[in-house]
Amino acid sequence: MSTPQPPMPQAAAPDWQAAPAPSYAAYTSPIPVVRTHLGHAIASEWTKIRSVRSTMWTLGVFVLLVVGIGLLAAAVVSSSAGDSGLSGENPLSFGFFGLLLGTMCVITLGVLTTASEYGTGMIRTTMTACPSRGRVLTAKAIVFFLVAFAVTFASVLLVALADVALLDGTGVKDPSGSEWLKGTLGISLYIALLGLLSLVVGSIIRHSAGAITIMIGLVLAPLVIALFMFSSSLEDLRTALFEYSIPNQLSVFYSNSLTETGPSGWDPLWIIAGVTAAAFAGAYALLNQRDV
Repeated sequence: MSTPQPPMPQAAAPDWQAAPAPSYAAYTSPIPVVRTHLGHAIASEWTKIRSVRSTMWTLGVFVLLVVGIGLLAAAVVSSSAGDSGLSGENPLSFGFFGLLLGTMCVITLGVLTTASEYGTGMIRTTMTACPSRGRVLTAKAIVFFLVAFAVTFASVLLVALADVALLDGTGVKDPSGSEWLKGTLGISLYIALLGLLSLVVGSIIRHSAGAITIMIGLVLAPLVIALFMFSSSLEDLRTALFEYSIPNQLSVFYSNSLTETGPSGWDPLWIIAGVTAAAFAGAYALLNQRDV
């Protein structure tokens, strides 16, 4: 018979196994984590719009056209008009010519604010940093509108004050308070909204050249088409194109309409505001349905 073996004693666990794991303090990032909001998106878009060269070039040319042509028109007219040659004319209206050309600069900048990011691919970085696409579009719209309005208002006010001084003694009437308001604040809001419409079209088309072409056509085509409508059967359409063309709506702010009917007073501002709001709603819907 075999003798039963006594149980072997268990070896003690090594010190490196028995020692408890040391406790480490949780890592805390030195970078503060905050919940983002619209203000952050606005700050980002402000950095973008003031740091690109296209902004300075387009706004610089805009100011040059508005101020230069506005003052030149008033100077030429005042030198050739007699003491009563401009009797009853609104001296603020001579700023119209520079504004009509200057709208092309605002349109261009509005389109580039959105469409250029799609062309360069920068929109992917923007959407990664701010996944809320509606917030991005809203921030772009707010920043652009404020910049366009501020530059337009400063330029228009300068031209208005200079034109009134240059045309003093030529028989022009003193602008009323309402005319001052429409000829400075009203038309500045209109130009800013027109640029905002261009921004929205740029977001929809996603192509700079195509969106700029569409907007220039929207500004000039109705008036040009109406000029070549000679048939009496198209008289109603011709009149409507004249009345609602953008050049005519700009002239309404100076009480100089091409027709006896159509928009008057502040009507052009409500029209452009409604069109821009509808386009913005469409751009917002498309932005959430399409890939970047």
